[in-house]
Amino acid sequence: MNLGQDYKRCAIALGSNLGDSNTILKSALFTIANTPGVNLISQSSFYQTVPIGPPQPTYLNACAILEVKLNPDELLEKLLKIELEFGRVRTEYWGARTLDLDILLFDDLIWDTPTLQIPHPRMGERGFVLVPLAEIAPSWIEPRSGIAIAELLQAVDCSGVLGVI
Repeated sequence: MNLGQDYKRCAIALGSNLGDSNTILKSALFTIANTPGVNLISQSSFYQTVPIGPPQPTYLNACAILEVKLNPDELLEKLLKIELEFGRVRTEYWGARTLDLDILLFDDLIWDTPTLQIPHPRMGERGFVLVPLAEIAPSWIEPRSGIAIAELLQAVDCSGVLGVI
């Protein structure tokens, strides 16, 4: 699908729980901001959160709003390369990681392929995603549900969001 050469607004989630997560997230945002075809528009605070999945350290999570001159698959490819630059190794499902980058929203696009689903299929269930996203994009409408991010946040258990760093 060719979305044209205009910039598209996109929301991504960032997470880290291995290494110096604060430095990793700051450096990842810098790398993203300096990626051709990508403009970093805003970023949330960093939130300490309880992990989902196997026993592991707490996470730092954040969200960012980008404007991209890429289609979703091209953006995914760039984000996966950035994860690798920061030492991401995929060994265990929902396991600990140096850096996790997920595309949450891409304008009002609904995108379903074997390698990428937009909106992110589990974002509406996750306080660690919705809290930082609502900080920077509370009125963005999630296109499957037609509900604003701030409203989705009200319906989610946020007890795993321990606080801002």
